[in-house]
Amino acid sequence: MHRRLPPLNALKAFEAAGRHQSFTLAAAELCVTHGAVSRHVQALDAWLGAPLFERHNRRVVLTEAGRAYLAEIGAALDRVALASARQIGRGRTRVLHVNALATFTLRWLIPRLSAFQRANPAIEVRLTTSNVPLAHLAEPFDVAIRGGPDAYPGHVAIAFLPEGRIPVCSPGLLRRLPLRAPADLAQHTLLNAATLPEVWPHWLQAAGVPNLRPQRSVTLEHFYLTLQAALDGLGVAMGPERPIADDVAAGRLTLPFSGPALPARSYHAYVPEARAEDPAVRAFCDWLPTAA
Repeated sequence: MHRRLPPLNALKAFEAAGRHQSFTLAAAELCVTHGAVSRHVQALDAWLGAPLFERHNRRVVLTEAGRAYLAEIGAALDRVALASARQIGRGRTRVLHVNALATFTLRWLIPRLSAFQRANPAIEVRLTTSNVPLAHLAEPFDVAIRGGPDAYPGHVAIAFLPEGRIPVCSPGLLRRLPLRAPADLAQHTLLNAATLPEVWPHWLQAAGVPNLRPQRSVTLEHFYLTLQAALDGLGVAMGPERPIADDVAAGRLTLPFSGPALPARSYHAYVPEARAEDPAVRAFCDWLPTAA
């Protein structure tokens, strides 16, 4: 069937002018003159047989017909751009930049990442780690994994994994020094992370032994170091439940108590709004909750 279509340049000029509510800004975006945008819009008015803008001194305002047309044309041009990007990228490797929390990356994401790569061979994940808030993250990213929910202007937040914290240690340590009740921690070494100094005091308070004094305390720089120390039998760490799940399932770590578990911030994928519809970004964000 023959399609009766208006000139593409006129559609592009109208969509930009309608989005900006300004011929001047539309001209700057399209790298043409103000007059060129005005002529394209006039040509489209004539083609459609109805005005799309009302002119008020130096301002332009969409008519009711213009608003309805913009909603349709904007979505259609987005689909054309996305289809074109997919076609251009067909057969090429798409590099996806992911920045994630260090402990989460080492103990949860990396062990699962091969499954994503097998399912998406055309996407190459370039993974960096950082614990700094997104507002202070210098390098660009397609997806950042942080706790949440937080509101970052210009970003979409996608929750995918809840979290809690509970004591964890090696089975060998537990055989040497059993832990039948929280008060037994007085005979143990407690492993602390310098980045989260309040975790043990909060848990001891919740467990009903706020004044407990352990045999000794060891403070390490990062949370993932406390988990490695727990694996090596150095003491008892406060483990984030999700990153230690594989070690617990494999018998490398054990949970001496069934609770309480401290509530913690759930894991969220934060995506710049401009990349929210990128196929590689969507594939990765859709995969995250299935990998739990």
